[in-house]
Amino acid sequence: MSWEELEMLRALGLASVDDLFADIPAEVRVDGLSLPPGVSEQEVVDRVSAILRKNRVGRDLPTFLGAGLYDHFVPAAVRAIVSRSEFYTSYTPYQAELSQGILQALFEYQSMICELTGMDGANTSMYDGSTALGEAALMAARITGKREIVLPRALHWERRQVLESYGRGSGLRYKAVPYERATGKLDLAALKDAVGPETAAVYIENPNFFGVFDDQVEEIRRIAPGLLIVGVNPLSLAVTRAPGDYGADIVIGEGQPLGNPPQFGGPLLGVFACKEEYIRKVPGRVIGTTRDANGRRAFAMTLQSREQHIRREKAMSNICTNETLLAVASAAYMAILGANGLRRLAEENIERARDLAERISEIPGYTAPVFDAHHFNEFVVRSETAYARVHETLLREGLHGGLPLERHFPELGDAALFATTEVHRPEDYDRLAAALGAVR
Repeated sequence: MSWEELEMLRALGLASVDDLFADIPAEVRVDGLSLPPGVSEQEVVDRVSAILRKNRVGRDLPTFLGAGLYDHFVPAAVRAIVSRSEFYTSYTPYQAELSQGILQALFEYQSMICELTGMDGANTSMYDGSTALGEAALMAARITGKREIVLPRALHWERRQVLESYGRGSGLRYKAVPYERATGKLDLAALKDAVGPETAAVYIENPNFFGVFDDQVEEIRRIAPGLLIVGVNPLSLAVTRAPGDYGADIVIGEGQPLGNPPQFGGPLLGVFACKEEYIRKVPGRVIGTTRDANGRRAFAMTLQSREQHIRREKAMSNICTNETLLAVASAAYMAILGANGLRRLAEENIERARDLAERISEIPGYTAPVFDAHHFNEFVVRSETAYARVHETLLREGLHGGLPLERHFPELGDAALFATTEVHRPEDYDRLAAALGAVR
């Protein structure tokens, strides 16, 4: 035993290391662990680096996977801003007088989200787009006193699972409306049959899960008897009508495309906005402006409708945190690009998806896009060959294809959802086309 160990035992008033574990019954103890001898820090770094080199990353493995998370270029200024300690390490700004910087950043985020969505108010974020939908459904039930949510069948299955989990305790019921096989848009006739006197809300996505823009939103609003909840890719709102303009009551979405790189499992950013008349039913917290004792403009947490701040039975939600850092990143991203930059980026994504779909459609054995509609940055591709084989070929060629759909949408056949953004280079498209053409 080293002198350091002896000194520590002496300070603890113990005779041996075994005395440290005297409270653990002898029958459950183990005789040490089968571990290799310790190594130096440099050796640890070398070994871990060797293991990590086996991984393939997006830059080395061009990926055409989307379905809710997208790889966009994030300016270095965004990373620099969110790396500052006052943002990176801050939590709930309980002391407003000491937190004016973070409060203003969040207020600006809310303001930008309201401008994009056409809503009157927005909270400082939710965990992600799926939990934002769950909270929106519960909010609709609170407002209307009804328990039925009508939603599209063309919905990511994981988002549907989260929604069902959120509504289980409150007894929410769900009706799925099919999509039109030719266009991928919501089937309006089926929607009319699905809604009724017990409908609390109709939920739609625009663009939808298939990347399709649905131009039937005015008719959907007229059909919906309760609230209209609209799920969005916030980047697409730079070139499309704001949901508030066609009667949306609540707007939710995944804010990851706004300045946050895709990660393996998160973190993500839930967008949540609504009309002014419903703002007191919003979960989470809302930052507002006020005046300090000297009459100067100041920022404060205006609304905190969570159980940590008010009586549990009065809380709008038991959500106890949000994604402040990612909201700050999104605010910085939108401020840096500006309205014109966001518009140009959204237009480029539309053009890239259209051009890539046309290129894939020219390859024998593929149909792209499957749906006759306008798309944002992703579209469905159908293959005459089993898509599993197509995907394996792409991986061998150093490419990651789209999201397989046959398990959840068997009616589409061997199909996959492909996405593209501004990060893809011309040579990435060339490699993809060549690999698809080589599938046998």
